[in-house]
Amino acid sequence: MTLTPRDMALFVIVFALIAATGFFQSWNVALGILNMGLISAIMALGVNMQWGYAGLFNIGVMGFVALGGLGAVVVSMPPVGEAWAAGGLRVVLALITGAVAIAAAAFAWRRLPKGAARAAILVAMLVVGFFLFRWLFDPAVASIEKINPAISGYLGGLGLPVLFAWPVGAVLAAGAAWVVGKTALGLRSDYLAIATLGIAEIIIAVLKNEDWLSRGVKNVIGIPRPVPYEIDLQNSESFVTRMTNWGYDPVIASSITVKLAYTGLFLAVLLILLWLSQAALNSPWGRMMRAIRDNEVAAEAMGKDVTARHLQIFILGSAVCGLAGAMMTTLDGQLTPASYQPLRFTFLVWVMVIVGGSGNNFGAVLGGFLIWYLWIMVEPFGLFLIQGITAGMSDGYWLKDHLLDSAAHMRLFTMGLILLLVLRFSPRGLIPER
Repeated sequence: MTLTPRDMALFVIVFALIAATGFFQSWNVALGILNMGLISAIMALGVNMQWGYAGLFNIGVMGFVALGGLGAVVVSMPPVGEAWAAGGLRVVLALITGAVAIAAAAFAWRRLPKGAARAAILVAMLVVGFFLFRWLFDPAVASIEKINPAISGYLGGLGLPVLFAWPVGAVLAAGAAWVVGKTALGLRSDYLAIATLGIAEIIIAVLKNEDWLSRGVKNVIGIPRPVPYEIDLQNSESFVTRMTNWGYDPVIASSITVKLAYTGLFLAVLLILLWLSQAALNSPWGRMMRAIRDNEVAAEAMGKDVTARHLQIFILGSAVCGLAGAMMTTLDGQLTPASYQPLRFTFLVWVMVIVGGSGNNFGAVLGGFLIWYLWIMVEPFGLFLIQGITAGMSDGYWLKDHLLDSAAHMRLFTMGLILLLVLRFSPRGLIPER
């Protein structure tokens, strides 16, 4: 699939809008939009794999993105030695015990003959496993969370370079997708949507409440960076001298340099994923996935294992979302479980895919950049517009106050308006599947 001149013109327009933000406002703002646009494009690619390739309606994107963020913490943060000494090994033993109990119950369910005896044995194994798990787990967690809770109170991570966390975040999301897919992909599409939404809420609830793992709502801050810190650049004599000779403020230049470094990393990941996605889509496997999407009955009649292929693409798409979540947490430098909201991490990503063009990887990427730019810039534009409209009204007039207070909602209004316009005049997206 190649880009037409019209498609390329759309990309040029979007990047021109971002560049205009740099020229007329701030290059720090423009590069911030660009970096989050790159991450949003990767999220949109993941959802497009599930919906555009296979027609799977996943509205639990938020949960897989959050698992990617957790991967950044588990891999890159330094381990807390006191917490591990207080109960780390016991927590690991408790988790292994719980996993063994579930695996043993599943094995017994498959091997034992049907009847009341099988049900009784299954219940007994699960009950014993549950109480043994809690006996090991609860005291260990209480001991860990008592260790300097103001700044720690959790086990920490492995202390590895943060770039290793990105594939780990993808693996965590893929593992959760496998669990969801094994139980829900045989259901009708609306039940799959409910299941994914429920799993996403469970994941967020775990991150908010299991302080030993992610510090809960106290957040994990200071996640290591794969690029230099601004203060290090500002303290570098060679950097300061070079920027001064070139006529730039070293403080502003340090911030722009860091953002450009992130841009290079994120762009490399996006281009690799886009190349792999295009190769997969144009391969026999991609044609098979589209055939399953368009007519499951006919594909199954031709000998295709529809459920297995759905599970495969569901895991792949979720892994891409997890990768994007790890990248976003790295960019933010912190994990804030309370910030994962369905509006931002599910609905907005779906808008990106629909507006860009589902089934088209380039369309998903375009939608990621365009919708993120509008999400950031519409609110200040809306406030400027309403201030112009109400300029002739006297201060304190109820209508002026009401309109100014409503400017904060321009973002949501604009997203809905854009979605309606695209669905009306270009129902297959700005760059439709061909």
